[in-house]
Amino acid sequence: MRWLANPPLSSLGKEAVAQYRQVLWEYEDLTGASRRSYLSDLRHFAARYEANCVRSTDDLAPSQTEFDPRAITTPALTRYRAYLQKDLCQKPNSVNRALISLKRYCSWTMQKQFISYDPSVPVKLVGEEEHALRHLEDKEEQVLVAAVTNEGTLRDRVLFVLLLHTGLRAREMCQLRRDQVKLSKRSGTLEVIGKRNKYRDVPLNATVRSILEEYLPTLPTDAVFLFPSRKRAAALSERALGYIIKKYADAAHLADVSPRDLRHRFGYRMAEAVPLHRLAQIMGHDSLDTTRIYVQGTKHDLQHAVETIAWT
Repeated sequence: MRWLANPPLSSLGKEAVAQYRQVLWEYEDLTGASRRSYLSDLRHFAARYEANCVRSTDDLAPSQTEFDPRAITTPALTRYRAYLQKDLCQKPNSVNRALISLKRYCSWTMQKQFISYDPSVPVKLVGEEEHALRHLEDKEEQVLVAAVTNEGTLRDRVLFVLLLHTGLRAREMCQLRRDQVKLSKRSGTLEVIGKRNKYRDVPLNATVRSILEEYLPTLPTDAVFLFPSRKRAAALSERALGYIIKKYADAAHLADVSPRDLRHRFGYRMAEAVPLHRLAQIMGHDSLDTTRIYVQGTKHDLQHAVETIAWT
């Protein structure tokens, strides 16, 4: 099945999507990526609804085949869930993201009294078996660090050190301001503003403090961000950060390494040494369930465990 990036809609469907777009952009405190995701999920659902109506009967009046908030019913949502799972073969997290987006939309339409009840409440998310996150091995980290040390600029080396030794999210890293760095002889912290504008202090070890002491004097005196963009007077973008990580991963002959993988590497290493509640505080997790993933065995760990009782 083909998944169109921008599926066509009727005039009424376009109006509904445009109305929700205005709400997301003007009244919701969300990142640009979140806004685009919520809007895209609604548009795809609306397009699927209209396509099904057209195919199911030729007797409906044109207005009945067009999408509006009242078109959302519980069966329509469960059929769409099945369509994403079975026809498009989407993974559970992708299906659940779409369902969460539609639940958010239904909640808004009910608040505005476009509908009298919320049809998304009975709809359950797709269950999935928890899998361990990608775990960079010691050798992989070694060759990655060697690549950026031998070929990279000071700024790029700072980016890698921070990701590996603080576990910051990509967005948190890019938005770091110079005045959020607090250094002293024997300690240091980053004043980080994370998800939902939650504030936390992230401690800096000796490795991070040392390279920051080398890097900070090289910044322009008027620099606001710790990692300013070289092309414009703004912060380094998350996309640019991803390109930088990929550049050195390619040099180290490692596939599919992202900023998130370096954050997870920090999480795995720290989970071996500190209690989960402390790690959750450092990484900015709201729930220990999120942090617990770092003590879950990888496939290699589990295979090694069962091999210990093999008879041959």
